[in-house]
Amino acid sequence: MERLRRASGKAPWALAACVLVVGGLLTAFAPRPYVGLPLLAASPLMAGATLSFRTALGFACVAVAASVGLDIYRGRPASALWVDLAVIGLVGALALAVNALVESQRRDLAQARGIAEAVQRAVLPQPPDRVGPLAVASGYTAAQAEARIGGDLFAVQDTPFGIRMLIGDVRGKGLQAVAAVSVAIGAFRQEAEYARDLAALAERLDGALAREAGRGLSQDIATEDFVTALLVEVSARGDVVRLLNRGHPAPYLVHDGRLTRLDTGVPRLPLGMGLTGLAPGPDPAQADVLPLPVGALLLLVTDGVTEARNHEGRFYDPCSSCLAGRGFDTPESLVRALTADVHRWTGGGQQDDMAILAIARKPPPSRDRHQ
Repeated sequence: MERLRRASGKAPWALAACVLVVGGLLTAFAPRPYVGLPLLAASPLMAGATLSFRTALGFACVAVAASVGLDIYRGRPASALWVDLAVIGLVGALALAVNALVESQRRDLAQARGIAEAVQRAVLPQPPDRVGPLAVASGYTAAQAEARIGGDLFAVQDTPFGIRMLIGDVRGKGLQAVAAVSVAIGAFRQEAEYARDLAALAERLDGALAREAGRGLSQDIATEDFVTALLVEVSARGDVVRLLNRGHPAPYLVHDGRLTRLDTGVPRLPLGMGLTGLAPGPDPAQADVLPLPVGALLLLVTDGVTEARNHEGRFYDPCSSCLAGRGFDTPESLVRALTADVHRWTGGGQQDDMAILAIARKPPPSRDRHQ
């Protein structure tokens, strides 16, 4: 991969040099004049669009010198020499102007990306590596690579009720979803400390999102927007997990080489629709409870994973992927492997924002018996 990256970096320089050499040879040996002039002029223009200013200036100077020298070598009249010099000099100046414009745009893009990354870190901070008895890892890939931020979200917080987690997906993607993400994360940070259980927490998040949409304070949050979310609560000892799914892709349990999807028993509506408690059938607020063995990993994903398509249009299924049957020592290794496998499945294209959150129950650190 490193060799390929170096080769791709040298390709523009080699191409511009090749065009310069071919143009010089045609100018020197072609039976008709001006045959190589377009290539001599094209060389600095290519360098100006793809290489540094100093390199582009060097190609322009070499092209001018080659044109003058070859005209003298072939004994062309002064008028031809001045025509060639004017053409190549003008194109060289244009190449330098193009280079300055490209460099300015590159700096602006780098600044915009830096701002987007700062916004993402502020709105969606990286979870700590360890929270209580849990090891934590996360990964995020935005569908709009230039923005580096999207509509998926996650958060991990140690609370008096246990370690609570949120992973969600705002309807839509890109910068238009940032406002809804900030509302959802802010509400979770506040309410996770006080809500008695996951049902109460979901109700408070639902109310916060509905109120923000109803106020109309943000043009980025429309009244029809909603957030699919999975709320997780891990006991203080790390042995019990409670799950409350609000229209989100199911989580997965990775243990003893098996990858199992944890489907919920009761379908529930997404957040932000203002319909909490109105779902028919069994109590939709009841959380699912399951044990979390030592060494097991809980994997939370957004639909950027489960709805990733390959070239045949088939959806990605973690249970049928190369992850099944593999053991993972840390959440970081699981997140890296899943991200790489999804990119392999899609051929490197990202159709939607993709967020991954993985946790593992770790044994308590051993203490020195002599202390």
